[in-house]
Amino acid sequence: MAPPLESPLRSPVRSTTSTQDRGVSSRGEADPRSPEHSQAVSGGCAGAISDALDSHGVAATYWLDTRPSGPLYSGMIRFVGRRIGAGAGRGPGDRFERIEPVDPIIPGSGRIAVTTRVAGVNAGRWRVAATPLRQVGGGVGGPARWVLDSGQHSREWTVHTRLPALAHGPGVRQAMWPALVGLGAVVAVLVQAVLLRGAHVDVGAAVGISVAAAGVGFPVAKLWYLTQHRQHPRTFLLSGACIQGFLAGGIGALAILTTLVHLPLGTLLDASTPGLFAGMAIGRPGCWFTGCCAGRPTASRWGLWSSDRRLGCRRIPIQLLEAAVALGIGLVALALWFRPANPVAGMLFLGALATYTLARQLLFPLRAEPRATRHGRAATITASAVTLLAALLISIS
Repeated sequence: MAPPLESPLRSPVRSTTSTQDRGVSSRGEADPRSPEHSQAVSGGCAGAISDALDSHGVAATYWLDTRPSGPLYSGMIRFVGRRIGAGAGRGPGDRFERIEPVDPIIPGSGRIAVTTRVAGVNAGRWRVAATPLRQVGGGVGGPARWVLDSGQHSREWTVHTRLPALAHGPGVRQAMWPALVGLGAVVAVLVQAVLLRGAHVDVGAAVGISVAAAGVGFPVAKLWYLTQHRQHPRTFLLSGACIQGFLAGGIGALAILTTLVHLPLGTLLDASTPGLFAGMAIGRPGCWFTGCCAGRPTASRWGLWSSDRRLGCRRIPIQLLEAAVALGIGLVALALWFRPANPVAGMLFLGALATYTLARQLLFPLRAEPRATRHGRAATITASAVTLLAALLISIS
């Protein structure tokens, strides 16, 4: 079975966009009555339609220097772009304004790259101006206000439009995800074929079934993502994919197909386990390169600079940690496959899956967007631990 990974082709968190020049007063303060200010402070909302459906996009990045020490603080970057050569008849597609919130900013975390991505604009060269804002007040003395940040510098530069799917900031290498996931899938199938040959199973039929099961699991994973994130069905091709959906669809298809061709399901699952997790260990770093499932910002020396496609900074490399977990599980599963004893078929796969699910739940709090409720996470951890214990007891009994 091909390694299930979450696709990076999910819409980034959107900030506000307007076609009028508002949001900052003549005194250099952000206007609290403007929709830009109100949504920027709350962090914006996830877009329901992928930017990649539009024909042209602009990406503009402002580099922010963090304070060397002190408490956490907040900031915002106001981007205003105008298409060069639009003239007096400038339309909505010839101008944009966005306010990108940066909250919190961790002192001592180094330079931060704040990127705004705007889709649906007219093609050409754009002049973009970025103005840093900082929050003052908000205590007993009165409401909070956003004023020009004197500690940073306003900047202005020229950018060119690109396909929205290719318009991104520094630290994002989108070609790495399909390359690494594809390589992981090849490794998974090859390892499975080698192990099945030693188990005296029809390798051709087994590999064909696994590929077909993966073909079923991938669209189910995308449908799962659309349902979970309440996105429109027309975003199916460019939406993300959830590992839960891949496993549900893939294992279900595998069970049906092995029954039809009279292959041992448990043996096939066990033989797939080392290659499956090796493939995940190879493919998971693709998410790190493309900004998917990003880790929380940190000032720790163990953090690595990466981007979630909006905010580039030093982060906990959660994707690489998950890859290390998958690699460890794959190596243990490979050793257990060659052990002399013959455990109950299917327990190796079940135990490995429960271990990965348990580790994944323990790592979820390190994500920038955990997307897991407290009770749901506790229930999943409990179920995974019980399943792992049961698989161990059955295997040694």
